Amino acid sequence: MRKFLCVLMLLASVFYSSMYASEEEVPSEPSEKAFDPTSLIMHHISDAHVWHILSWGEGEHEKHIEIPLPIILYDQGQVHFFLYSKFDDDTHIAESKGSYFLYHHGKIYKTDAEGTIYKDALGHISNDVPLDFSLKRNVWSMWLSIALIIWIFVASARAYRAGPAKPKGIQAFVEPIILFVKEDIVEAQICPQKAHKFVPYLLTVFFFIWINNLLGLIPFFPGGSNFTGNISVTMVLAVITFLLTNINGSKGYWKHTLTAPGVPFFVKLILVPVEIIGLFTKPFALMIRLLANITAGHIVILSLVSLVFILKTIYISPVSVILSVIMLSLELLVAVLQAYIFTLLSALFIGMAVEDYEH
Repeated sequence: MRKFLCVLMLLASVFYSSMYASEEEVPSEPSEKAFDPTSLIMHHISDAHVWHILSWGEGEHEKHIEIPLPIILYDQGQVHFFLYSKFDDDTHIAESKGSYFLYHHGKIYKTDAEGTIYKDALGHISNDVPLDFSLKRNVWSMWLSIALIIWIFVASARAYRAGPAKPKGIQAFVEPIILFVKEDIVEAQICPQKAHKFVPYLLTVFFFIWINNLLGLIPFFPGGSNFTGNISVTMVLAVITFLLTNINGSKGYWKHTLTAPGVPFFVKLILVPVEIIGLFTKPFALMIRLLANITAGHIVILSLVSLVFILKTIYISPVSVILSVIMLSLELLVAVLQAYIFTLLSALFIGMAVEDYEH
């Protein structure tokens, strides 16, 4: 327990020092300007075109070590491929194949050599926008998590093929988790005759969410990405669950949903629309629940760290660090809890759909 607390204190200290360091897209501000925690927090939880590693120094002498990520644009039949570092630090303009692109507030616009911005009558930017297929930090974080999952399962599979020996190493760690997901989540919600069909998906979803949640809690490279706090990610996971649920729905499931047998006709006029709406509200709740809980954890921890800079005194730093340690401890629990909840509810929705109803 003492070692565990020491590790948490170390992580909190690193988090405390690294999260305040300005990243790639935030210009340095004069020291007398008031600290803006909102911009810091929103910048951290949003995606980025670089992977920040380390910062040191202050003001004009501040230095950064970071990995620029690929920019992939399609414009007027041409594919433009270059690194984010090609954007000029002062003008934020990059030239590629005779075309000029401007990086402005997280979005890439087509412009000229002077970086001219055109606006309409409402003040909105009217410059042409190329198709952006850039590989941002969240994408690379996803590939890292996929590599970890493949390594975990391949290493466990090799251990099983080696013979019926006592589980050890990664196999001993993974085996009870796999059995828990299979027996206590999937088979408990889906009838045993049909559960095996959905075990691969639900097992993958559990580890995918859990590992990405843990990577997001690491405050230094290669962690720190708010991957599962991205609505695009949670939406895709929820849509896959939605499709699996309704494609595999039994005749009884659709009969109960669309006709509501056994109830008076005037009640059907209310009940059937509610059931149809429920088909979409269930995956929507899955999407929002995962997004909100993971994003809220990042916001709370960063808010606690920002207290020192808002109050402008080091005397609040012990309170800030201690509270950050507590929140990091809770977030370790939330990381696995949200993976469990998403997997459990997905299994529940699928189980309700594939069940053979009897009257």
